[in-house]
Amino acid sequence: MQVFKQHCQIAEEYHEVKKEIALLEERKKELIAKLDQAEKQKLDAAQLVREFEALTEENRTLKMAQSQCVEQLEKLRIQYQKRQGSS
Repeated sequence: MQVFKQHCQIAEEYHEVKKEIALLEERKKELIAKLDQAEKQKLDAAQLVREFEALTEENRTLKMAQSQCVEQLEKLRIQYQKRQGSS
């Protein structure tokens, strides 16, 4: 009879451990999914930073080009006014 009681106790403990393992496996899957999502967001953030830097550089270049065009236009206006004044 003692052996049967021990068997029942061991079987009960086995089922409890099996349930706990299943819960831990599910939690592991959840954590892996969260980690994957965090990694993806990290990569997305890095990509956004690179895009921002590229656009900032392009903006700076375009502002310089605009400034040069404004200067060139002003020089052309002055030349045109001089020609008009000497005619």
